[in-house]
Amino acid sequence: MAGSKTVVFAALGANLGIAAAKFVGAALTGSSAMLSEGIHSLVDTANQILLLIGMKRSQRPADARHPFGYSREIYFWSFVVAVLLFAAGGAVAVYEGVHKILAPEPIEDPLVNYAILGVAIALEFSSFLVARREFRRTNPGCNWWRAIREAKDPVTFVVLFEDTAALLGLGAALIGLSLAHLLDMPALDGVASVVIGVILIVASSLLARETMGLIIGEAAFPSVLTDIERLIRAGRGVDDVRDINSVHLGPHDIAVTAAVDFDDRLTAADVERSVADICAAVQKAQADVRHLYLAPTAFASRAASHSSMPR
Repeated sequence: MAGSKTVVFAALGANLGIAAAKFVGAALTGSSAMLSEGIHSLVDTANQILLLIGMKRSQRPADARHPFGYSREIYFWSFVVAVLLFAAGGAVAVYEGVHKILAPEPIEDPLVNYAILGVAIALEFSSFLVARREFRRTNPGCNWWRAIREAKDPVTFVVLFEDTAALLGLGAALIGLSLAHLLDMPALDGVASVVIGVILIVASSLLARETMGLIIGEAAFPSVLTDIERLIRAGRGVDDVRDINSVHLGPHDIAVTAAVDFDDRLTAADVERSVADICAAVQKAQADVRHLYLAPTAFASRAASHSSMPR
């Protein structure tokens, strides 16, 4: 969680400065692409604030209304970020671009925009490097797209998506402004704004798809389930294990259920001790497993003996 906060704060600081500079540049030169980029950075700033709110709220302890806690709330706020990026970022940029194409106006003092874009690219790239470093640390030796598809903590890949979209948008703005200036075709500035909007819409769509899967509920990594099965089978009096199911309640909060066939010679007290020992072993090996429910097959039709991992 500390690494994710570092990524968010780095992006927040960069986007605040970039947004202010872009709006000043848009006001001085009348550039549609620069205005779209300013809106983009402002939306990114709001998104980082929403992610910080989500991270804070997701750490609240469980209560009677939410007995499994609030860990999944970070998934909700990440989805809100994706929707906001689409509505307030992409749609507005496309609208502004179309307006500029239909009613083009000459760009005044484009050198101001070039300078601002250069600074913005430098700041955005530094934020991108922080997000990429954290993403690589948490997903070592894994293909980027596969890592994003399998990631259970959306914060880092949300910021990584935003920074990537921002760099692409800055590139589009720089190219559009340059062509509009060199060819004396201000409508190209509007085209750049539309391109920026499309980039944001594509990025937000990908983010929404990934975070939707987390909200619905994704299983733990196969390696985690394999280790849990091994530990259960090693428990005293365990003859067989089947029907192991899991779901991520949050980035670091996993619930697991399993049907366990215990030796018929064990007493009820023996089974209880074995379950407690298995839970302790799983918690030691897999700290993210907060809830482990073991159903002895002999009693599966009537009741389930379970133990919830302490928080």
